[in-house]
Amino acid sequence: MPDNLRSGVSKASRYEPDVNPTYQDLAEHYGVAVLPARARRPKDKAKVENGVLVVTRWVLARLRHQRFFSLNELNRSLRTLLADLNQRPLKKLPGSRASAFAEMDQPALRAPPEWR
Repeated sequence: MPDNLRSGVSKASRYEPDVNPTYQDLAEHYGVAVLPARARRPKDKAKVENGVLVVTRWVLARLRHQRFFSLNELNRSLRTLLADLNQRPLKKLPGSRASAFAEMDQPALRAPPEWR
């Protein structure tokens, strides 16, 4: 569910959004549908917004007193923290984000299109 970003949606519309043809081709390659979120409707993508909030709060809380002197140094810290976050047990579901990815998403992944 794209957020009406210009690379995904050429023209936003309440009923018939105009999806970018290249974006549509990519979606068809991966066997997914492009259903743009409605403007100013955060509940359309509440799980995504909540996931961003969790990551932002959790990561920023751990980095707030650190100083980084290069982008590589920051990226190394982010990779470590995200790996830790993905291994944490979920509160309402069994397993972790990493185990859910390994069970559900990873088996469904396909190679990128050759025309990429």
